[in-house]
Formats: sequence, C-alpha cells, structure tokens
Amino acid sequence: MSGRPKSAQRSAQPGLAASLKQKLIQQALQRKLDQAARPVPAAAGPREEIPPAHYRFELHPGYQQVRILSEGAAAMGLPSPFFKLHEGSAGAATRIGGRSYLNFASYNYLGLSGDEAVNAAAREAIERYGTSVSASRLVSGERPVHRELEQALAALYGVPQAVTFVSGHATNVSTLGLLFGPRDLIVHDELIHNSVLQGIALSGAKRLPFPHNDAAALDALLAAQRRRYERVLVVLEGLYSMDGDYPDLPRFVEIRRRHRVFLMVDEAHSLGVMGPRGLGIREHFGLAGSDVDIWMGTLSKTLAGCGGYIAGEAALVEHLRHLAPGFLYSVGMPPPVAAASLAALRRLHELPGRVAALQARGAQFLARARAAGADTGTSAGLSIVPAIVGNSVKAARLSAALFERGINAQPILYPAVPEQSARLRFFLCSQHSEADIEQAAQALGEELAKL
Repeated sequence: MSGRPKSAQRSAQPGLAASLKQKLIQQALQRKLDQAARPVPAAAGPREEIPPAHYRFELHPGYQQVRILSEGAAAMGLPSPFFKLHEGSAGAATRIGGRSYLNFASYNYLGLSGDEAVNAAAREAIERYGTSVSASRLVSGERPVHRELEQALAALYGVPQAVTFVSGHATNVSTLGLLFGPRDLIVHDELIHNSVLQGIALSGAKRLPFPHNDAAALDALLAAQRRRYERVLVVLEGLYSMDGDYPDLPRFVEIRRRHRVFLMVDEAHSLGVMGPRGLGIREHFGLAGSDVDIWMGTLSKTLAGCGGYIAGEAALVEHLRHLAPGFLYSVGMPPPVAAASLAALRRLHELPGRVAALQARGAQFLARARAAGADTGTSAGLSIVPAIVGNSVKAARLSAALFERGINAQPILYPAVPEQSARLRFFLCSQHSEADIEQAAQALGEELAKL
C-alpha cells in the first residue's frame, strides 16, 4: 500500500490515465505507420487484378502516413504545428491569427528580409526589369543584376566565379546529378541535407555516409575506398540545421588534399552566422577559397531572397552554366529576387554589428536553455539551438504549449529525425533582444517540467 493519503492517490489517477492513454495512442499510431509503409504485393501476372493502391493517390503509402499522423495528432488533442499563416514579415517577431508572437522559426538571421534597403533594391529591379525574365538565362533571360550578384558571391569566397539557381534544393540536386556518375563515389556526413541525398541518387554514384563530424572515420573510409572509384566527393555542411553544430573544416581540408578528392561545403545556414563578419565557415577558420572545391549556399536565409548558388573555379562554374539541367532548363531568377539578395549581401558587409548581436543572442539562449533543463545536444549556440525531448508527441505538445504563451518554435518530428531525437528548433536572429531570450528560455524550462 502506498503511504500517500487516498485523496492524493485519487488526484494522481487522472494524470496516470491520461499518460497511459497517450502511450496507447502513440503505440497504435506507430503500428499503423509501419503497416502503411509495407509495400503492396505486385500483381502475379497480366490476369491478376491491379491493386487499387497502384492507381489511386488516396491509397499511396506516403499519403496514408500523412493521414495517420494527422489523425493520431487529433486523437491526442494536438493542433497541427505546420503551415501557420504569418501575416507579415517574420523575424524576431511575427503575427499569426491576429496575435503577435516571439518568433524562433525563421531563417531571417540578420533581419535582412524586410530591411528597407533590400526592399528598395527589389522595387527598383521590378521597375527596371519586371517581375520575371521570362526565359532561361542561356537563351534570353540574362540580366545585369544576375551577373552582379554572382560576381559578389565569387568575391565573398575569394574564387573566380559563381552561378545562381532558382532553387536552393535544386542547386544541390542538379550540381551533383551533373558532375558525378556510376563510376564515382560521394561520401557525406550522416546528417547531410535531403537535397544532397537526392542529388546523389540522380547521379548514380555510390553513396557512403560517415558518422557526424567524424574526420577520423572519413579518413579511414577513404583509405579503404578511394582507389576503387574515379571521382570522389566529400560533402559537409557549414552549420547543421537540425543540431546547430559545425565540422572542424581544416581537418577535412587536409583529408581532401591527402586523398585527392573533391570537397563540397553547403553553407545554407553558416553564411551570415559564422565568422567575425558573418562571412561563413571559411572566415571562421581563416581558410582560402581554394581550400574547398565546391562552395554551395542558399539565398533564402541570410540573403533574404530565394534560390541557391555554387562558387568555385571557372571550369566548375562554366560547366554548370552550360549543362546543369536545373540552370539550363529553368527560367532565370526573377530580377527583384536577385536584386534583393545582392542588396542583402552588401548589407552583410555594412552591418557587422548585426552578426555580433546574432552570435551574442545565440550564446545567451544556449546557456539559458541548458540552465532551464533543455537537452541542446551538440549545438554551438550560433543561430540554431535544439531542445531535444525524446519523442514526437512530447515535441508537438511542447511546441503547442509555447505557442499558447506567445512563442513560436517549430517541432521537428519523426521521420525528419529519429523518434528518440524529436525536438523543437529555436532559430535565433540579430533582432532578438536579451529580454526576448530570457522570456523564451524561462517558458521553455517551465513547459519542459510539465511534460
């Protein structure tokens, strides 16, 4: 018998019952997901009936998983945390459903999306060039603003040339799909972005992952595998978007030289964030632009636009400009987008104080979140800090609880991360104040204690 009074036992029972109910719902949800993922058996021959799942979209396994997750969330009383409608520019603050929120779900790291100088550049480009170039750049879509942006990006990395694509995701897919083939090997960090995986699949190259940020493991892998292939590429990220940590890039540069492989760094989240002036992981470590063969980045985060870029030697860029399908067969970047990113890049050079503010707020949030009991994993506290909670239900509940308190932080759920690593991601920006950080960290700690 428990030593607690009966009244205390009775008061605990509803909480225990609710916890058991949530566990049972989650187990049932996982069983349904596993069942939906099983392939439908193929027809035995031409006379066999074709299964409806082979010609009806509502029976597609992927859509079935979406429905199961939605229905499971509804059964647990969890509102969908996705597709929130922001009613204006989203930076340190945003407005959703007529209410103002502290916003930690934006890549607007330096507040340049919405910056008046950036807006003005976009407006001027519309007046001069219109809203579309209406053709592939190779045939008749080239505009001066495209070349100015690419020259500025090449100068940023200290390399001869750069080329921009209309999609960041397609930049990786098209680049890897063009440059590598079945006789080649692409080795990547196990946490690399989906766009790289899709590009490798398109290329037909052999794909091998190595443990996250483990240069020694990569070295051993290349020692065993390098001579079995023609071209070998190693792909890293400058700052990992799920964990907020970064590689010891000089060690990977040394491995690149010794094994005579190509090295590619995806700077989607590190440009504007790392280095004293925000010039990225190259500046952070004091490396030369030529130490990395392929610099890749996106225009949609620090640079306040949309699209991606590749920077490197002339032979690389000219190859992509003439043959990369995502460039060759796609309309050129809209002039106002190119002009906005060019203006944002210039503002990055003009406003080193914003970089310092971002780095200070990131360090502050990391320290306060840890003090509040959050598992922040390996985050360096630059601009991305996760709060790892252990399963998707807890992550969704934590996000909903913070949203009720006026704090917008998105959950990252299975299968985007392993189920035991489900988390909230907090994206910091230079416009967050010290008071914003204190408020968010305190609320995070209080709501974590209730899970």
